Amino acid sequence: MASQNSDSKGLGSLKSKIFFTLICLAVYRIGVHIPTPGVNGNAVSEFFNSQSRGIFGMFNTFSGGALEQFSVFALGIMPYISASIIFQLLTSAVPHLEALKKEGEAGRKKISQYTKYATVVLAVVQGYGISSWLSGQTTQMGQSLLASGSLGILPFKFVTVLTLVAGTCFIMWLGDQITEKGIGNGTSLIIFTGIAASIPSGASHLYDLVKTGELRFIIAAGLLLFMVLVIAAVIFMEVAQRRIAIQYSQRLANNNMGSLASSHLPIKINFPGVIPPIFASSLLMFPSTLAQFVNVPWLTAMNESLNPNGVIFNILFVLFIVFFSFFYTDIVFNADEVSENLKKSGAFVPGIRAGKSTAEFIRYVLDRINVLGCLYLCIICILPGLMVQFLNIPFHFGGTSLLILVGVAIDTSQQIQSHLLSSKYDSFLKGVKIRSRRVQF
Repeated sequence: MASQNSDSKGLGSLKSKIFFTLICLAVYRIGVHIPTPGVNGNAVSEFFNSQSRGIFGMFNTFSGGALEQFSVFALGIMPYISASIIFQLLTSAVPHLEALKKEGEAGRKKISQYTKYATVVLAVVQGYGISSWLSGQTTQMGQSLLASGSLGILPFKFVTVLTLVAGTCFIMWLGDQITEKGIGNGTSLIIFTGIAASIPSGASHLYDLVKTGELRFIIAAGLLLFMVLVIAAVIFMEVAQRRIAIQYSQRLANNNMGSLASSHLPIKINFPGVIPPIFASSLLMFPSTLAQFVNVPWLTAMNESLNPNGVIFNILFVLFIVFFSFFYTDIVFNADEVSENLKKSGAFVPGIRAGKSTAEFIRYVLDRINVLGCLYLCIICILPGLMVQFLNIPFHFGGTSLLILVGVAIDTSQQIQSHLLSSKYDSFLKGVKIRSRRVQF
């Protein structure tokens, strides 16, 4: 009976977490449709639709369509991701931040606080840039993007910056709430929701292209088949592991722990997950976005060079993916700490001396795995875009989006499974304690 009550409590807790997560994501999707004051919604939508193949197509995908509607969430979560990149890089270069990182949870909270301050600064810069740029743009028919009853350029800029910064801060807070009280990583789930929300409109657009004859049916069918194959490849690679064999000392094996005499240390093939493509995309979108908002010759030239699916963009994208893959893995996975924990638990890698030699071996294996993981990420992120360009498909379709969708879905499902297993394990231990008490009486 106690075990059943514990199971029901664990399941109830999981349901509450999932429900809370869904409510937060629903609030986010509602905010995507709340327009920024002072803009002509129809004109803005028409204007951004004409820019769907450029950098705005990628930015709009990550913002969940908020940029296309120029809603209060138009900047999305990207300023926070950009700030996170900056501070992760600074952590390895600035002694003060490096010392904070080593302080544990307190230091992590302090760095997180600095990251949020930087997010506000970046959001102000991007908000001012986009408001300045938007105030001087018109549609192809010459219609202004500002509402007819607008108070003027300066009040519009002030209200727009305030609105967009508040929207970004709210999304950032919403992501933190999901991470702390819900299921999954809040930031990743927000990006996931935005990309998933664009699937129906993308499918409808593809159908219209086929129906009007702008796109041949065989090409559309081939594109769908290619997407299925990419999704299958992503699922396979996301769950693939390299298992390092480990053994426990004979003393532990004889001490009623025979089942632990031989085990393994699992390392994911794609250890950093979706982080490198997200960071790389954010980093490439930031200067290109500024180039759209500021009329400076060298920024304009940069914008033309950094066209998605272009040669320079793809080369930089690959380089950034490789860099962030190794950089993020080095930050998250501490081979020395893993080696020390194995040594303390009486475990060792067969044929490798415990301690420093084990740490070097784990690093060697991890570096080789990372090479394969980088190759996989680059192919998945670059190939779909090249295919779209080759087939001249008039809308944005990126492998990064598919990678994020599948990767976040797998990570979230694994967290749900871990929660269920943890609940069952806790109920089992409670049952054992109750039975032991009965024996004592």
